[in-house]
Amino acid sequence: MKKDKTKKLLLEQLKETPIVEYACKKLNVSRATYYRWRKNKEFAQASEKALTEGEALITDMSEGQLISLIRDKNFPAIQLWLKAHSPKYNNKLEILGSLNIKEEPLTPEQEKIRKEALRLANFPDSDVDGSKNL
Repeated sequence: MKKDKTKKLLLEQLKETPIVEYACKKLNVSRATYYRWRKNKEFAQASEKALTEGEALITDMSEGQLISLIRDKNFPAIQLWLKAHSPKYNNKLEILGSLNIKEEPLTPEQEKIRKEALRLANFPDSDVDGSKNL
């Protein structure tokens, strides 16, 4: 009976603060016990639901705080919002370059490895250039 009450309290704690370590410590339950309880399908599902609800709550609270900071003209908050909500302000990475590919024949060892790889990939009838004979 006490165990069921503790499980219920733990699930409620996870809805408020979705951090397993914190919830367990607050209720004096070991993490090992929590994960042993999660072997029960019903508890595992309830636990996942509680964690999801808790994460949604924290996200809502965080977004509310972020909007307050934006109203106060806090530049890092403004920058974070823009990067997250507008592709125009996302970090960009541009890669320029060229490839210079030389056609060199495979060594006998490389050819042996290629044939074995094709065989293992169920292409046993492949010819030397890698195409499959049908």
